[in-house]
Amino acid sequence: MATEKTPKAETKTEPKSDAKAPRVLVVDDDQEIIEAVRFALETKGYEVLIARDGNQGLAMAEREDPDLVILDMMMPKRSGFLVLEKLRRSRPVPLKVIMITANEGSRHKAYAEMLGVDDYIRKPFAMDRLMESVTRLLG
Repeated sequence: MATEKTPKAETKTEPKSDAKAPRVLVVDDDQEIIEAVRFALETKGYEVLIARDGNQGLAMAEREDPDLVILDMMMPKRSGFLVLEKLRRSRPVPLKVIMITANEGSRHKAYAEMLGVDDYIRKPFAMDRLMESVTRLLG
């Protein structure tokens, strides 16, 4: 009978999920931006997930259910717009999304806003500006 009590060992790993940090998915193909954003977010106590293209970002968003997505507009395989469109169609409760882009066009911003993006930040951006947006959306 003593061997039947082994499932108790599994419960020791569960308390970590009780005090989980907000999870932020960063979807970008620029390694320098990924590392800078990851560092800034981790310093503030966020858990960071990384995807390096639009398809990977979409798959991770669906699988990991992050609290926020920081999404680059111009990426290989699937653009940020296509990722955002799919996320908006496939989820009953919309994910919070910050789109970052080097594109200066106002039509792109208008389209992102029509799709329901929570914030739109042009590159290059001050990390403080991004962190203010993250704090506002997750706070």
